[in-house]
Amino acid sequence: MSSDEETRKIQFTGKSTYIVSLPKKWVNDLGLKQGDQVSVGRQGISGLKIIPYSIRRKDESDVATIEIDEHDDKSSVVRKLVALYFLHFKTINIKPKTGRITPSQRIGIRDAVKKMLMGSEITADSSDGITIQVLINLVELSVDGAFKRMMLLAKSMQDDALLAIKEGNEDLAKEVINSDDDVDRFGFYITRQLAIAIENEHMLKEMGFENSRDCLGYRVIIKNIERLADHAVRISRDVLDYKTPIKGKIFDRIREMSDFAISVIDDACLALFKKDYEQAEMAIKKSIDIQKYEKRVSDNLKMNRNELENYRIRRIVENVRRIAEYASDIGEIVLNMNIEKAIKKPKK
Repeated sequence: MSSDEETRKIQFTGKSTYIVSLPKKWVNDLGLKQGDQVSVGRQGISGLKIIPYSIRRKDESDVATIEIDEHDDKSSVVRKLVALYFLHFKTINIKPKTGRITPSQRIGIRDAVKKMLMGSEITADSSDGITIQVLINLVELSVDGAFKRMMLLAKSMQDDALLAIKEGNEDLAKEVINSDDDVDRFGFYITRQLAIAIENEHMLKEMGFENSRDCLGYRVIIKNIERLADHAVRISRDVLDYKTPIKGKIFDRIREMSDFAISVIDDACLALFKKDYEQAEMAIKKSIDIQKYEKRVSDNLKMNRNELENYRIRRIVENVRRIAEYASDIGEIVLNMNIEKAIKKPKK
């Protein structure tokens, strides 16, 4: 035991209260006296911490204030705001170094809060400064819950993108493109929660992770779901660029290919939730069959004399194939996260 540690017995008093005494020297060194308050909290899954209430982290982690220059472009300001969100500050103050926050900077901040930072809202807004509060917490929206909603949204975007292609529906294509912001918001939120878990062992276990390494794997999986949504956006832009539907057998082949790619994503994500390395392995093997569906589309292209349409179809097929590849990547990560279950223990 180190010189700054002491052993104390936990005592029971009354009907429901446990008490523990503090060394007199510690109390004197910290300038505390009878009647002063202390903050008591969990530290990890097996520790406690006691901090004088007057100096508790109001926390060094709760509030952040940054100053921006009038010459900072809005993208630079937004990057700083997102970084502070990831560092799990609950209150973020943005103030001008001199003068006022410019209209462009204000628009950038407002758009970021609305489109990127889930659970946040602007509570004070003037040319002298903007305050953002992060209100959502793990109890209100778990990492698994956010991931499932993010996944459903990304899959829905892919379905709508193909429907927009079939109908030449520009309004639906625009809805898909706008939905990408919502997928990104879920991604930012989950990334923020993972950053909290890495630094807090208790939160790590609360979120269902075995270790911080799993958080890193989960982060890469989130990135792959964001890319799925990005490819749905690219397919939707085809409708806006060419304003002509793609129909008939060739569309049916594209739909079959997309449905297969999404089914592999579903299998890989189910393996993630079940922590099943064998199912992850099956998803990886299944993803290879995307080549068969791609060949069916290519065979139909040989009979199509419309070169412009063929060019469009090849671009769409490329996007769909990438979705299956992301599913394989997710399977690889799930396999890495759970491979220890496959290790046979030596016989005693």
